[in-house]
Amino acid sequence: MLSTNSVSLTFGGQKLFEDVNLKFTPGNCYGLIGANGSGKSTFLKLLAGDIEMQKGSISMGPGERMSVLKQDQFAYDEFTALETVLKGNEALFKIMQEKDAIYMKPDFSDEDGMKAAELESEFAEMNGWEAEPEAQILLAGLGLDVSYSDRRMKDLKGSEKIKVLLAQAIFGNPDILLLDEPTNHLDIQAKDWLEQFLLKFTNTVVVVSHDRHFLNKVCTQIADIDYGKITTYAGNYDFWRQSSELAQNLRNNQNKKAEEKAKELKAFISRFSANASKSKQATSRQKQLEKLELVDMPASTRKSPYIHFEPAREAGKDVLTVEGLTKSIEGKKILDNVTFTINRGEKTIFLADNELATTTLFNIIAGELEPDAGSFSWGVTTTQAYFPKDNSKYFDEGKYNLIDWLRLYSEDQHEPYIRGLLGQLLFSGEDAFKKTNVLSGGERVRCMFAKMMVSHANVLMLDGPTNHLDLESITAINEGLMRFKGNVFFTSHDHEFNQTVSNRIIDLDAKAINVNTTSYDEYLGLH
Repeated sequence: MLSTNSVSLTFGGQKLFEDVNLKFTPGNCYGLIGANGSGKSTFLKLLAGDIEMQKGSISMGPGERMSVLKQDQFAYDEFTALETVLKGNEALFKIMQEKDAIYMKPDFSDEDGMKAAELESEFAEMNGWEAEPEAQILLAGLGLDVSYSDRRMKDLKGSEKIKVLLAQAIFGNPDILLLDEPTNHLDIQAKDWLEQFLLKFTNTVVVVSHDRHFLNKVCTQIADIDYGKITTYAGNYDFWRQSSELAQNLRNNQNKKAEEKAKELKAFISRFSANASKSKQATSRQKQLEKLELVDMPASTRKSPYIHFEPAREAGKDVLTVEGLTKSIEGKKILDNVTFTINRGEKTIFLADNELATTTLFNIIAGELEPDAGSFSWGVTTTQAYFPKDNSKYFDEGKYNLIDWLRLYSEDQHEPYIRGLLGQLLFSGEDAFKKTNVLSGGERVRCMFAKMMVSHANVLMLDGPTNHLDLESITAINEGLMRFKGNVFFTSHDHEFNQTVSNRIIDLDAKAINVNTTSYDEYLGLH
């Protein structure tokens, strides 16, 4: 069991949370949620002992082992993938090294034999003989077969390193498992394997994730960081969201009724306080007024943008025709004879094991990259707005504030319109005067949504729109695209986003482009 006692933390002059008293118990998976900047990752680092708390204490049960998903992909460059996984249990790995070092001695002594026997006993008690097979099973589950075991980490791709570090975290059945964004950059199969693993895991898990489907699938409890506190709720993310919205509505209604009652009492008192025959009633009303209480509603750190796309005109039946698109990058063929057509009203998710394939396709049809062969043509009634995976070129200069930046792309140049739209994207007040080169990743994404909104395009192309966003912003763009009456082309790692937005699937990895009109969930079931 993992528990916190009166833990408080102020970071950068901002109070993140105070007097946190929680118990994380075995058999539960806790989804740690909160707005960007609320302190989710910081709290995990506190639990892991990576940073010192300013007040309070954190304790584990005697003899329990905690494991943490490491974020540094270069920390194990000189180790093999198998060794990196085994280092998830440092005590066991140290015994393995000591044991091997003794057996490698050319002058093996009786004393060495006694020490080796002690180590062998400890090794057996820690289930050491099963360690390497278990590590290889974990790697295989995440899509890295036995051929990866002896490869050095420095020779692996970034996505492969992430899988090895995830296997390291869950290796050896830790008593407490801390996972910060474990599904980032995982492919569909690896993410599904991790979900199944956590569903069977019987110890304690605390996880931060922006993937709503993942939180709904694996979490039994939600730990919410808001109002300077951390509060736990039974159930998954959807249950927390529904119950918290209901509670907020009840508080709002209670306050509204109290305010209306106060208004009535004040009117009566004002009207009859000087009337002798009504003075007792006025005094009684005054006492009622003094007893009225408004529910204390502190400011939430959560803010939801409003994202709405309104096309200036409806597209015709023919939206896009792609014929034989082929493209190689650095001598490697990324797209090979890609052919498909898109019709009006289709909201299409593009899938590929290599994300460079979908990004390259989007860059070509957006007119930002030339194909080696093949062609594409947009319907004459279409207008396109593009959200690229790399948006840095739109923000690097920093000579514009957000008002002037958005004005570059808007037909309506009036400042009230520009500021109103920025306000919908959570850039209100002085935030509208921020320079573009100081924006965070999430702020840049919201700016790109604003740019797309003022375009009034009837075709939206979005390459990874949910990256860098908190749960509230992901939900807002999700709902905005569901409402949108035009065509959408998109890629995303967010399962719920894919399921609820798409009505068509194009799989670029199929030998002949596999066009599938089933739902995303049905598609996964078929593959």
